[in-house]
Order: sequence, then C-alpha cells, then structure tokens
Amino acid sequence: MASFNKIADFVVNAVHNMDLESDQVAIALSNTAPGSEGTNPTSDGNGILGNVTEIAYTNCSSRNVTTSSSSQTSGTYKLVLADLTLTASGGSVGPFQYVYIYNDTVTSPADPLIGYYDYGSALTLNDGDSFTVDFSAANGVLQLS
Repeated sequence: MASFNKIADFVVNAVHNMDLESDQVAIALSNTAPGSEGTNPTSDGNGILGNVTEIAYTNCSSRNVTTSSSSQTSGTYKLVLADLTLTASGGSVGPFQYVYIYNDTVTSPADPLIGYYDYGSALTLNDGDSFTVDFSAANGVLQLS
C-alpha cells in the first residue's frame, strides 16, 4: 500500500482555513512527481491544487470523498475518510501515479492540498476497471497532536 505524505502547507491551512468535519474533501490524480512540477506543491507556500498537473477525468467517476469522522481524543486529532472507488466508464483513465487529497471547499487559498499517496508506478484504468483509494479506518488519513 502507498504511504501518505503530508503537504507542508496543510498545517497552516488547517488552522486558518479548514473545517475538515464539514468541508468537502476530494482527490486529484497526477502522473507528475511533485518535485518535477513547475512549482513543487510540497514546498512551503505552494500547497494548492493549482500547482499539480492533473490528468483528464473525462471517463472517471466522482472524486469526492466522504468524511467518516473528524475528532480528537486526549489531544490527538484524527481524520478518517471512507475508501473511495474510482471507476473508468466510456474509456480509460490515466496514467496516474500520485493521488492527492485536497479540500475542495476552501477558496483562499483555493483548493489547499492535505497530502498525497505515491503508488510507485503509473496506473491506468481501462474502461470498466476500478481502483480503490484505501484510507485507513483504524489510523485515519492523518493524525495531529
């Protein structure tokens, strides 16, 4: 399974702009490594979707993610997202290697990134294929303490 990589700007955006309990979280797919982007979205001050080269989503199902829980216990906050299954319909989707998670509600900055998964090699969904983004129900997508 791919490991989660937190975006540097996520912490400041979470404190200033996000309500992860009610904001719409979504995913973006890319086949460009963060360090190869024109503006690296993992660097301080660059953590927005506009700095990610996204693939075409013409044949892709919805990329909106359902928040299962957003809570804190004993000073540790945990964000749990429901697994998301993407399906190609009417043609192929991809290739993509990077699955970014972003907040689709916040407008300033627009679409701030939360983090991303690197799947290690490019994936392509052919017509009718599905791909599940498997978020950990036990550990959550992320924990902050």
